[in-house]
Amino acid sequence: MNKTKIISRYIIYLIVFSMLVPFTAEAQRMRHGGGGNRSWGGGGDRSWGGENRSGSINGGYNKPTNRDYSNANTNRKPNYSNENVNKSNIKANNKNDYGNKSNINSGNKNINTGNTNVNINNSRNVNVNNNMYVRPPVAPYPRPPYHYGGYSYYSYHPYHYHPYTPYYYGPAYHPWGFFVATIAVTAIIVNANNQKYYYDDGVYYEKNSDGYTVVQAPVGATVNVLPEGTETVVVNQTTNNYYYAGTYYEKTDSVYTVVAPTAGTVVDNLPEGGETVKIGDVTYVKFGNTYYQPIVQDGKNMYEVVNVEKNDAKS
Repeated sequence: MNKTKIISRYIIYLIVFSMLVPFTAEAQRMRHGGGGNRSWGGGGDRSWGGENRSGSINGGYNKPTNRDYSNANTNRKPNYSNENVNKSNIKANNKNDYGNKSNINSGNKNINTGNTNVNINNSRNVNVNNNMYVRPPVAPYPRPPYHYGGYSYYSYHPYHYHPYTPYYYGPAYHPWGFFVATIAVTAIIVNANNQKYYYDDGVYYEKNSDGYTVVQAPVGATVNVLPEGTETVVVNQTTNNYYYAGTYYEKTDSVYTVVAPTAGTVVDNLPEGGETVKIGDVTYVKFGNTYYQPIVQDGKNMYEVVNVEKNDAKS
């Protein structure tokens, strides 16, 4: 009897316990948010980076003892490696763009606004006056001319060869055809033969669309002041010319006018830009259409302006 009572009592306890367990679990679920297991990133058990972590009542998780750290990403900072690469590529591309800009028109000219390191572009279409004539001599020639190729070359002094060595007139001088992007603020405008030129320190420029080109001094142009280094050369007993770097001036009142050289004029030196021309047995230095014959006067190497005449076909 006692044994039967004990068994009955255990059965009652078991029935009551089985009724209380579902109620307790439901209460716990309602108290912690109401639905299923908490998840991180979408569903089921709570997960972190693909790893399952069983949720606990206090909101934490039970750390597994067999966790594999071999593939874990311990660097949780944002990954800027690709961004840095892209930025470096952008900078590199920008540098290339500037490099391309610096190469624009590099075949046309090399420009430095300080008027230094500027190259001559011989392909530039410039209206350079190469037709400067030579004024006739002031006295008959005492010696016969040198004949060659249908032309006669007259000079007062005998031919005496010496190498053409250009005289340095300073950094302000540039030979014909020389191109600059800018000219000095001291440059002035001069007019000759209904054309405008720019003059600065003995050099004449013609303006182009992209800069200025040195040209032969235009006959008829006038200036008030001659450059430093100008020499006086004798034309005849009553007339002197003022000579600077291949250009001749005559003074009229208070101005100096560019004139063509007079045949027979002797100068000490010639500037850069001359062309050595061998005609027969004689070597001349040519500027435009003006020929200079090397001579020796008073033991010094000098140059005489030659008078060139075409021979008469009948003679």
